[in-house]
Amino acid sequence: MYPDPRSVTRIITIGAGPIGGGWAAHFLARGYDVTAYIHAESERAALMAVIDTGWISLTALGLAEGASRDRLTITTDLASAVRDAQFIQESAPERLDLKQALYAQLGTLAPTNCVIASSTSGLMMSDIQKTCPSPERTVIGHPFNPPYLLPLVEIVGGRKTAPEAVEWAAAFYEMAGKAPLVMKKEIPGFVATRLQEALWREALHMVANGEATPADIDNALMNGPAPRMAVQGQCMAFHVACGEGGMATNLDQFGPALKWPWTRLEAPELTKDLRDRMVDGCNTIAEGRHFEELAAKRDREIVAVLSAIRDARTP
Repeated sequence: MYPDPRSVTRIITIGAGPIGGGWAAHFLARGYDVTAYIHAESERAALMAVIDTGWISLTALGLAEGASRDRLTITTDLASAVRDAQFIQESAPERLDLKQALYAQLGTLAPTNCVIASSTSGLMMSDIQKTCPSPERTVIGHPFNPPYLLPLVEIVGGRKTAPEAVEWAAAFYEMAGKAPLVMKKEIPGFVATRLQEALWREALHMVANGEATPADIDNALMNGPAPRMAVQGQCMAFHVACGEGGMATNLDQFGPALKWPWTRLEAPELTKDLRDRMVDGCNTIAEGRHFEELAAKRDREIVAVLSAIRDARTP
């Protein structure tokens, strides 16, 4: 029913924000023709700002043959945008009512053999697809920000999604240079976001209790587990850390520590005081630098990490 993922040449992106624009930049860099649907012409500048910012890092990493920003078409006409779509990456705002209304349209307007993927980071596809007339080809394709640099895409269907659509999406994303993670079941927050949120809740608790500042927390992560996590995830890091005994030694020796009252995984009350301390702490770290400067610095350093890992893994 669905085309060979290798035959796809035309991608439709929906949304002009950092995710929608980031996806457009990624697909352009991989040599696809991209039609970007935006809700209003006033969003064009924001979309191009994201693409142009991403293009600097994508060029540094290496563009695919034929990659060009000239292969981008921008439109405010949804019907014409998706009429001949081979794949749709939807990154509309995180509002269930808005996404449901959008999928009610897409389910009719897009070709029947076109998979539609949502970038949502918190909504369930079973809810998004409720009013879609062709829900069997709708999936979650959740990226990590910025999607033009970080390879991860978490993929899962809803209750009405056909297994073939999930399989096709995974194959396509891999062809498109991503690292697909096909989930076993539909759960709120997926995998990576849930892990990230656990860190975030712990950070908020430590700031709320006066145990650490935002700068302390970022220092601990950047100079502690973060570099290691770039090459080993949490599970393998603990497996290797315990020598010959591996994970078995880790669990047998440190298992009781799981019951120690170190963590406070429930979210703290977001009081005005906590909110202000987080905002002030992050502003201190930013040292007055504008968002675009901070994003450019982030992207340069991610490129350096990705390039170093790629070089280290090359025989």
